[in-house]
Amino acid sequence: MSQALLYSFRRCPYAMRARLALRYSGVAVQIVEVSLKAKPAEMLALSPKGTVPVLCVGDRVIDESLEIMQWALAQHDPDNWLLGGDPSALELIAENDHVFKHHLNRYKYAERYPQQPMEHYRAEGEVFLRRLEGLLAQNDYLLADHVSLADAALAPFVRQFAHVDREWFAQAAYPKLQQWLNLFLASALFLDVMKKTL
Repeated sequence: MSQALLYSFRRCPYAMRARLALRYSGVAVQIVEVSLKAKPAEMLALSPKGTVPVLCVGDRVIDESLEIMQWALAQHDPDNWLLGGDPSALELIAENDHVFKHHLNRYKYAERYPQQPMEHYRAEGEVFLRRLEGLLAQNDYLLADHVSLADAALAPFVRQFAHVDREWFAQAAYPKLQQWLNLFLASALFLDVMKKTL
């Protein structure tokens, strides 16, 4: 297999989740850090929609983060991130991507959505946080007692939500979610994929 090429932006949660899966699965990949204000023509030629991440492997181009994760895990999944194909992982990720992300954007950029105060958007996002807290009452991680696809796919977004108002999140009634997020952010895998590239 020819070396994979990943167009990425370090702080983008979609790019983070793709890098997490690629690194975990041991896929050799060259990462190209993209300036979102000056996207490279080579990336736009591969994926005209112009969003990261974009993975190029030989003649194949994958420009959806979840698809990149699934492709990487199909190459190598030593710790069973796929949980034997458990559909609840994809259901949880879909809720994150289509519902929670909507509220997260409004909470993070509340000044762009003056129809409601920031606290309203935060409360909307908390519906999902409460669901995650409930899952973590049953297992060490979201769907099992080890990291799975769901954890890696969701952690970058929960991180973003937590960082909008760190003081609020630190005292919020989500002790298991706080512990889960802190463990993930301190993990060697996460620290590795967040290193700045030269």
